Amino acid sequence: MSLNSFAQKFSADEQLELDKLNKIVTNKKSHDTALAGAYLGLSEILAASNIDTVKPLCEITKQIAENALIRNPSQQIKLSLYKSLAGAYNNIGFIHKNKGENDEALTNYLNGIKIQKLINDKEGLAISYNNIGVIFDNQGNIEQAIESYHKSLKIREELNAEHPNENGYKKGIANTLVNIGFIYGHQGDNNKAIENYQKSLTIYQEINDKSGVARCLNNLGYIYDEQNNKELALMYYEKSLKIREELGDKNGIAFCLNNIGSLYKDETEIYKAEECFTRSLQLYQETGYTQGITMSLLNIGGIYFTKGNTVKAKEIALQSLELAKKSSFPEYISRAAFLLSQIFEKENQGVKALQMFKLHIQMHDSISNESTKRTTIQQQAKYEYEKQKALDDAEHEKQLAIEQEAKAKQKIISYAIAGGLVLVILFFGFVFNRLQVTKKQKNIIEAQKQEVEQQKEIVEKSHLLLEEKNSEIIASIRYAKRIQDALLTSQKYIDRNINRLKNQTK
Repeated sequence: MSLNSFAQKFSADEQLELDKLNKIVTNKKSHDTALAGAYLGLSEILAASNIDTVKPLCEITKQIAENALIRNPSQQIKLSLYKSLAGAYNNIGFIHKNKGENDEALTNYLNGIKIQKLINDKEGLAISYNNIGVIFDNQGNIEQAIESYHKSLKIREELNAEHPNENGYKKGIANTLVNIGFIYGHQGDNNKAIENYQKSLTIYQEINDKSGVARCLNNLGYIYDEQNNKELALMYYEKSLKIREELGDKNGIAFCLNNIGSLYKDETEIYKAEECFTRSLQLYQETGYTQGITMSLLNIGGIYFTKGNTVKAKEIALQSLELAKKSSFPEYISRAAFLLSQIFEKENQGVKALQMFKLHIQMHDSISNESTKRTTIQQQAKYEYEKQKALDDAEHEKQLAIEQEAKAKQKIISYAIAGGLVLVILFFGFVFNRLQVTKKQKNIIEAQKQEVEQQKEIVEKSHLLLEEKNSEIIASIRYAKRIQDALLTSQKYIDRNINRLKNQTK
């Protein structure tokens, strides 16, 4: 499906995105994950200007994703395909909701939730719970509506805490707060409604979300209208209308026109009111928004009744009642039944008038009875308690972490001190041991030294003794020699004398 078939007007950013997506869907080589994501992206961009394109594009997304998943791709590809598949179910659910087909819408939203739980898609779950809350709200099931909104709000607050710089999560919080405020408003708790609207308005302004700002301004106008502050109500309605006209938001424009028309009707400016209601109906018929069509028909039927045209009023009121019943909108069933009860009474059809009045009371009570009010209060209290408990638990865990860290540090210090003491003891033990060894070695050396000294003394004594002996020996030798010399001299003398005698004899 090519974007060239749509002659719509888009912002520069939207057009760039559309061109990018169109290239993907027309490229035969595009991967299944890219194709599924592209068709889903197209459905979301085109929804505001051509709602009839959403379901066909999402059905293509489903077909691509389901066929690709059969082939058992890698985990990363599976994750991408599942996200696209869940998104397609959500968008199809939105289309059914707009047509008043609440059961079909709920089925698709729940199919989306199954997938989102499977892949732990928290952001997708937050969107789905919010969408389911809208369905339950439309059906008058306030308990489940408020429970779903709080589930959505809790997840979105967690995501925002994890990603404080991403505006998408802030916008999600604001959207859910608006829906919760809407329930309070319908139950007559205007202060709580205003509180939620103001919170969401602050967020929308912070992130520069004009559509969200317009939504809050319109809802605040409705509360002031209910409080009979018509001047302030009209100011808020007109501010909201101006923004929605700038954005080209047909459903938003139609909603504002319905509210402004109701205000004019209360002020008995019937023709201004009729003009607003008629224009509103045309816009809703262009977008196919069943709930809006039902609301506009009711308002136009009321104008005809006020003008005295009961035939036309009854025709339109019956048409709106049929749509409201088909779509399971208790609020509009109640309003249509009340208008018909007035018409039948004027026509002197007492039985039918009573039947319609009973239906009106029954539907009205289903929305705003004491039980549902208590449920809303209980759900809000439960949410606030769980939120505070989560904060307290987080603070407790933080304190425990600090204490555990302190204990761990103390344990480290204790271990360090003990280790230090052990080292000191070991050191002193080592030193003592070395001293003992040194002392022992010193004693050995001293003993050896003494032994050496003793040996030296013995040697010296021996040497002296030896020297003495040598001296004695030498002296003896000398003495002997002298004796010998003495003996030798006498012999010579004898020999000489003998020789002399011999000579004399001759």
